[in-house]
Amino acid sequence: MAFPFLKIGDLIAETPIIQGGMGVGISLHRLASAVAAEGGIGIIAGAMIGMREPDVAKDPIAANSRALAREIRKARELTNGIIGVNIMVALTDFASLVRTAILQQADLIIAGAGLPMELPRILRDICDEKKEEFRTKLVPIVSSARAATIICKKWLSRAGYLPDAFVLQGPKAGGHLGYKHEEIDSPEHSLDSLLPQVVEAVKPFEDEYGKSIPIIAAGGVYNGEDIRRYLDMGAAGVQMGTRFVATEECDADIRFKQAYVEAKEEDIAIIKSPVGMPGRAIKSSFIDTLKEGKRNFRCLFHCISTCNPENSPYCIASALLNAMRGNLDRGFAFSGVNAFRINSITTVKELMASLQREFDAAIAKFTL
Repeated sequence: MAFPFLKIGDLIAETPIIQGGMGVGISLHRLASAVAAEGGIGIIAGAMIGMREPDVAKDPIAANSRALAREIRKARELTNGIIGVNIMVALTDFASLVRTAILQQADLIIAGAGLPMELPRILRDICDEKKEEFRTKLVPIVSSARAATIICKKWLSRAGYLPDAFVLQGPKAGGHLGYKHEEIDSPEHSLDSLLPQVVEAVKPFEDEYGKSIPIIAAGGVYNGEDIRRYLDMGAAGVQMGTRFVATEECDADIRFKQAYVEAKEEDIAIIKSPVGMPGRAIKSSFIDTLKEGKRNFRCLFHCISTCNPENSPYCIASALLNAMRGNLDRGFAFSGVNAFRINSITTVKELMASLQREFDAAIAKFTL
């Protein structure tokens, strides 16, 4: 049977799959537009998106905003599908990137790595300033029912606005994780445990204000059977990042993609990030050298508000930029827990088709 539609306000995706936003430079216009063209929701990652701009070290805020605007426009040229932007709250240019995304009429903004308390105010200010309606949907990433409740209450009291959806990211995700180290393998913090709690937490707000707030399950979602399971548990859709790295359309260097194909289960590790959160990545020689102590570096980008260069063991922007370019001896690839299950590089079209086949098979098995 066909995938159910994913509705976020007046946005309707034919496939309930959001492609996760992956910085630095992993998910740009090529990947996002390919996913959107197949009926999913394509996401451009805002983190250090201006890495190729000539003035990125001199004026990173201007460089990143300019690059984000260009990437959104390029994606629009390639598809009429749904295009969103992922913007980390911890970025020093968070507000600037949000403004750019709204002014470029991105369909939605997904914001994590912190609670995005200012999102609705920025949207309201732009509408007032331009004297027109901007319909960008605002979607926070949360890791608990408590965080979802806090955001709903704060947004209502400050701006009279409820989130248009939530992404619930479990601890099996790639990249930065919104969990303490000891919570990552805890059953009570698993996506399966948290999803019903978050669905229940937002229900009173939906009922009182007559607004649907779909929950998107993320973190460790690998195949069509996983999609069926989380939809049955109350999710309106899923977010998948790792699966889309090993596609021809992914914007990273082929050597970055190959790291996923070659990874073994024991190669996926939790690392300490200068951002102040644990992260999940594929082991590399660069990560091995970090055990030897702090690496000397000069902070060029000032990209993360929670990063103190004096105490940081390395520059995460440089490490991720090197990895995206394929220089994994000078950086590392963030990945989800299931990256080792990938054994080949495919196309977005074929990946989406295989997820549909697996979903169909899971439905057939479940109904027998």
